[in-house]
Amino acid sequence: MSPTVDDLRNEIRVAVDRFEREGSAGFTKEDLAAIAEAAGHDVGAKPFPPKSEMRAAIRDGVDALDGTVEGDRALRKAELETLAAALDGENE
Repeated sequence: MSPTVDDLRNEIRVAVDRFEREGSAGFTKEDLAAIAEAAGHDVGAKPFPPKSEMRAAIRDGVDALDGTVEGDRALRKAELETLAAALDGENE
């Protein structure tokens, strides 16, 4: 059985030294900032940029993700799977 979106988000959080969340919870700005930094993009000091900018930085920073996605949409399950695999590969 494939992992759920929530399982994937928690796997990604753990990979970037954030804490797991119970239930369904999207990424916070702090989560996205940690993920973006792991993908090689410095988001700077607080206040963090908008979530859409950090998601774009994550998509640009991970080769297997499509960096040309338009709009402010959350990371899809396939993108989360790719991101989790990329972060897992960095932590080995």
